[in-house]
Amino acid sequence: MDMEDLKSIIRNIPDFPKKGILFKDITTLLGDAKSFQRMVDLMSHRYVGQKIDKVVGVEARGFIIGAALAYKLGAGIVLVRKPGKLPSKTFKKTYDLEYGTDTLEIHTDAFNKGDRVLIADDLLATGGTMAAVVDMITAMDVELVECCFMAELEFLEGAKKLPEGKVFSLLKF
Repeated sequence: MDMEDLKSIIRNIPDFPKKGILFKDITTLLGDAKSFQRMVDLMSHRYVGQKIDKVVGVEARGFIIGAALAYKLGAGIVLVRKPGKLPSKTFKKTYDLEYGTDTLEIHTDAFNKGDRVLIADDLLATGGTMAAVVDMITAMDVELVECCFMAELEFLEGAKKLPEGKVFSLLKF
């Protein structure tokens, strides 16, 4: 199973969530056992031997990708959530969206000093959410290894908002 096979499993939904958007529905890939396993194997292979201490999963589909990668790499999983969802003291980041602002939170004690951290999410689009996560993580005295994505919509140029040389996308559209 190669990259084109994996890409072909992702379903296109026109005009979702609004008219003019072609939504890449990854649930079809996640629901196919062989495809999901192959995707996780390909993504995790890149980081084997790099001593990843924690994988950060970004709400909500990033939890799926992040947890699978953390398991394969023998790392812990850290969750980045919307406000009010984490039970302990949090570090908060508000950031701009195309249509307003949003806020994300992470536990202040999620990392040990110097942890090597991999941030994982399902899809890189405009990059605003991931740029906010990078800001939070890098303010916490850890080493950012990379931001990794199952897929990237290259035409939206989201990678330009992230640290140069720190972006990996398995599938590119």
